[in-house]
Amino acid sequence: MVISANITILYGKSKCNQTKKHKHICHSTLLFVPLHIVRKSTMTEGLVSVIMPTYNTANFLADSIESILNQTYTNLELLITDDCSSDKDTIDLLNRYAQKDDRVKLAFLKDNHGPGIARNNAIERAQGQYIAFCDSDDRWMPNKLEMQIAAMKNEGYALCCSSYIICDENNNNIGINISPRHITFSMMKRDNKVGCLTAIYDIRALGKKYYMPKIRKRQDWALFLEITSNCHNAYGIKEPLAYYRKRVNSVSSNKIALVKYNIAVYRQCLHFGKFKSLTYFAFCFLPSYTAKVIKQKIDSFKYRINIRNFASKK
Repeated sequence: MVISANITILYGKSKCNQTKKHKHICHSTLLFVPLHIVRKSTMTEGLVSVIMPTYNTANFLADSIESILNQTYTNLELLITDDCSSDKDTIDLLNRYAQKDDRVKLAFLKDNHGPGIARNNAIERAQGQYIAFCDSDDRWMPNKLEMQIAAMKNEGYALCCSSYIICDENNNNIGINISPRHITFSMMKRDNKVGCLTAIYDIRALGKKYYMPKIRKRQDWALFLEITSNCHNAYGIKEPLAYYRKRVNSVSSNKIALVKYNIAVYRQCLHFGKFKSLTYFAFCFLPSYTAKVIKQKIDSFKYRINIRNFASKK
């Protein structure tokens, strides 16, 4: 078996179902780790480590990867951790890009654990000064990294995010989420203000010590809560720099099902007691989240009107 130098295979007994051709990814009892993973981790100045979890997203994966590799800021590595995909097309696409561009570095988990564990695997392997995130169904605008790194240097922030366009599964732009200019820890305790697909932080300023907690959902909010508790403020760029794909069956699409995970963030990550967690959820999270949703709907309505007006003038 020939394995590229930028692919990590995490072998072990697994419960997930792979196609016959790819079952070695999950069912072997061997372990292969290339030399660049074994060597002592070092930070490369100016390098951006882009963190991407994948799980059966072949329909959108190529667009996501291309949007990262085609950044105007080219000093990056794309660390993809596959969360035990059963889709042959997803595995084939990943291997194809790893062979095509040596900035793409793969790892395959032996079991399906959810995006938080997959992201942590990639963060562990990161060599860059900056950590950024993009899910395998989302996309970046070409100048995203260039604009954010410039803003972080000019404004003196260690964590940066931006507004983003909301699109459907057919790439139709259906709305917008506008980021606050300045995001404080107090704001983050009320609800998440940082879009994960737009987030980037500087480990030279913050240290490589932040990982997503082991909760199935809302782990991104928990991560940025922890970061803002230390750096106190994040910088939000008003211009949209990414496309968030709104999918019917995505992990975050069922908001009612997320209630227990929102409370878990207060319990497990902020270490609030049960009563305080429920109080925060009822009197801080719900009002703040409701206001955010209403604002997003209003902003999205204005955005769609502007698109129609622009199209009618052509």
